[in-house]
This record gives sequence, C-alpha cells and structure tokens, in this order.
Amino acid sequence: MFNDKKKSGGFGETVRTIIYAVLIAVVVRTVAFEPFNIPSGSMIPSLLIGDYLFVSKYSYGYSRHSFPFGLPPFEGRVLEDPPERGDVAVFKYPRDDRTDYIKRVIGLPGDTVQMKAGRLYLNGEVVPREQVEDYIFRDVHGNTHRFKQYIETLPGGTQHRIIEASETSMSDDTRLYTVPDGHYFMMGDNRDNSADSRADVGFVPLENFVGRAEFLFFSTDGTARLWEVWKWPSAIRWSRFFDSVD
Repeated sequence: MFNDKKKSGGFGETVRTIIYAVLIAVVVRTVAFEPFNIPSGSMIPSLLIGDYLFVSKYSYGYSRHSFPFGLPPFEGRVLEDPPERGDVAVFKYPRDDRTDYIKRVIGLPGDTVQMKAGRLYLNGEVVPREQVEDYIFRDVHGNTHRFKQYIETLPGGTQHRIIEASETSMSDDTRLYTVPDGHYFMMGDNRDNSADSRADVGFVPLENFVGRAEFLFFSTDGTARLWEVWKWPSAIRWSRFFDSVD
C-alpha cells in the first residue's frame, strides 16, 4: 500500500512539474523572449539563412500578436514603446498575420521614403553610405556570390551594413512613399533581394510588431541535415553564437 501511494505521488509530481515547466515557458515566450530562425537571405549581411535568434517581446509593448495564437484578441498595444529607426524587428505580415517577417525599421510615421538609382532617400535627403570590402559568401550548393557592400548611416547615427547586387533593379527606383501615422516602413539589408515595404508588405502597423531582434544563440550553414550528426561540427557557424543584432 505504501509503495502504491509513493508511486502515485511520484507520477503526480512529475505531471505537475511538466505543467509548471510548460507554463513558465509560455510566460517567458509571451512577455520576455521568443526564438526565431532566419529562413531567407533578405537580411544578409546582418542575418544569414540558418541563424537562430532571440526577440525581446517587451521592447515595443504587447499586442495580440505577442500571445500564442493571437489570443487574447485585443486591439492596439499596452505598455507601448515605439520602434526606433534602425531597429531589426519581427512583425506579422499585414496581409496574413500568421506569417512572421524580419526587416529593419527605415521609415517612421510621417517620413517620406524613396529609392532612386539604388540610393535611399529619407525626407528628401540621401542617406549617406560608404563602400567597404565586397561581401562574399558560398551557398549550400558550393556556389560563390560576390556583392558590393556598404555601411549605411541612418538619421540619428545608426550604422549598419547593406549589400547591393546592382543599382538598376526594380526595387532601386521607387515612387515616393509617405509613412502614415501609426505605421512603419521596413526594408531588408539585402536591398535587391528583399520583399519589404517597397513591395507587397507595404506599411506595417505598430500593432503588428512582435519584438526587436537582440542576439543570436545558434547558427548553421545548412550543409548538414538533422540526422547527419557527424557533419554538425563543420556546419555550425560557431563564430556567430551570441552575436548581437545591429
């Protein structure tokens, strides 16, 4: 009899421990940090395909998009702290709030934004940039790619690297955009290979922001499949671990 009670108590304690662990994980994911991975090259060179990073959920306050499955369904944000120009942020695609995007905040409410001959103009002024060494990377198929690389300085002094495949792509010459109140203009650092506010994404409402990208915690170049454990040591990008997202 004693052993049965002990076994029963042990099982109940295990169940409670699992429930507590799940609840703690949900709370942390909701109010503090949520992990995301990078599936595309739109933010190269800042973020690479196969990077895994933590996004701070508290940075911009909380909306329904901060919670699992968009629940509870309330409008607007609480504890609101608006994004700043230059932030790398995760947001919900305005036309389908089940899809996460990650881009850089370029235009704030009231700004005008335009691309002309590959140059970024904010409020009628060209954004300064300095050409540096070419950006070179090898994809999972072994092909080498070379892009012109620049350090761009946004108003306010935030600097970040961008790459350009050409100065004459469709996204290098755009109409003049005026960012509406409560919305933001988002762009990828890979300027010629990014679906962002210049295209289908459009202006992003503040309510759609999930959080600010903070730092990487894992990265792999994609040359090893999940079951190819013996390839993981060479596939993992060890040097990117715990890099901050600038």
